[in-house]
Amino acid sequence: MDDGSTDGSQDIAARYAAQFSKVKCLSLGRNAGAARARNWGAMHADYDVLAFLDADDEYLPGALHTAAVYLVTYPNEASVRLNIEFCGFPERIATHPDFDRLGGLLVGTVPSSLVIRRSIFLALGGFPCDEIFRTAGGEDMPLSKALFELFGNTRLTGTRHVRMHYHPRIHAERFFLINMGFITDPEPQTTAAVMSAQMHAVRRAAAAIEELARLRNTRVKAA
Repeated sequence: MDDGSTDGSQDIAARYAAQFSKVKCLSLGRNAGAARARNWGAMHADYDVLAFLDADDEYLPGALHTAAVYLVTYPNEASVRLNIEFCGFPERIATHPDFDRLGGLLVGTVPSSLVIRRSIFLALGGFPCDEIFRTAGGEDMPLSKALFELFGNTRLTGTRHVRMHYHPRIHAERFFLINMGFITDPEPQTTAAVMSAQMHAVRRAAAAIEELARLRNTRVKAA
């Protein structure tokens, strides 16, 4: 997915698409935000399982195979989370005693760790596209929380299958710095607004699943 990039990324993706028939290069034509870009890609996917890889991250060998085997082995699981290796983060973050705990929380929310059945993703409404998420971020949490509350959200521990590369001012850095006490939240009002929108999105996703279940049960009883 090209979300209005200006660095030549679309040309690189197009070259891969020309070489490999399974690669598609889709463009939104303008910067519409991460949520819309991911959702648009999911709508055009040809397969039953979705995986999301952000620009900061890379899959290590065997990552998607491991996730696919898990979902085949456990057909009642809606999704699986792959473990993440945090690469190149500043020493004060990487050596902090809470680094592993906080890193585990990030693994449970960032898109690059998620492999999910396409049917579940679409039923949940995908990533919420509220305008506040486009400008302030935070669209990852509602989908993760809804998944966890409704279906569980298993994380594979041990081997790390995704590598997140550090660069200044990425969301993960801010998350670590605030929760490790190195900085205070510079925009508490915005954060409060994001959290409110996140909880609204979680309730919206849960209501959609409940409505689908009710309609399905009604039809089964009628039959």
